[in-house]
This record gives sequence, structure tokens and C-alpha cells, in this order.
Amino acid sequence: MEETMATAETTVDRCNNLTLRKAARYLGATYDKALAPVGLRATQFSILQKLSVHGEMTIGGLADMIAMDRTTMATNLKPLAREGLVTIEASAADRRARIVTLTPDGLSRVKAGMPMWQAAQDRFEERFGADEAARLRTSLTAVLDTGFQPWAE
Repeated sequence: MEETMATAETTVDRCNNLTLRKAARYLGATYDKALAPVGLRATQFSILQKLSVHGEMTIGGLADMIAMDRTTMATNLKPLAREGLVTIEASAADRRARIVTLTPDGLSRVKAGMPMWQAAQDRFEERFGADEAARLRTSLTAVLDTGFQPWAE
């Protein structure tokens, strides 16, 4: 029994998924707290920021860009649409596709949140190290190229 528990503990300590999720929750809560004064969570800010840079996009395209499944993206967009920060309309080219557009209020919210996001970013890089943070982003981006297809149908 003791050996089984030791093996289980070693397995948990080596679990890439658990370690990544723990770090993501920790860092996500840090950015959520930083963005709270503008009424956004970190995921919402990321969605609005991507739209501010790339313009209107399909829900599926936005989900792919953020590495999220389409259903979860649609769920995340609902409160943003209710607040008038984005619009979601059927595509003229393909009525099945939904187009997401950032509204002027959404752009204002991104601009208001940017200094708060930057402060959290700077604080993390100060404590973790700017070079180490850059290597971390490179490593985590490489994870997306491992060939897994988590949302493939």
C-alpha cells in the first residue's frame, strides 16, 4: 500500500497537466484581480484584445486563435455581448457562421484595462525574470504544436 501511494505521489508530481493547470489558475487569478477594476476577467480581456487587433472574426476563428473549443468560446462571449462589448451576428457569406465584432464600448474597455494588464505583466516578469518569462511563453506556445487535437470532431 505504501509503495502504491509513493508511486501515485510521484505520478502526480510528474503530471504535466496538473502542474500547468496549477500555474494557470495561479497566474489567471493574478490577472483577474488586476483587471477587476474594469469589470473584466483575464479570459474576457484576451478575447476583446484579440478582436481589437484582428477585427471581426468568426466564433470558430476566435476560438482557434485562443486555443479554446467553439462551445466554450460561445459561452465566454455571451456576457460580453450582454454588456454591449461585442456583437454576434450571422455571417452574410455563411448563415451558419457567427461573426463577432468589437464594439466601441468594448474597445474602450480594452484600452482602460491595458495599463492594468501591463502592470500585472510587469510584476510577473520582475519576479519571475523577463528572459525566463519569454522562454516560458516560447515553451508553452510549442505545446500547441505537439499534434494533439483536443477539439477535433
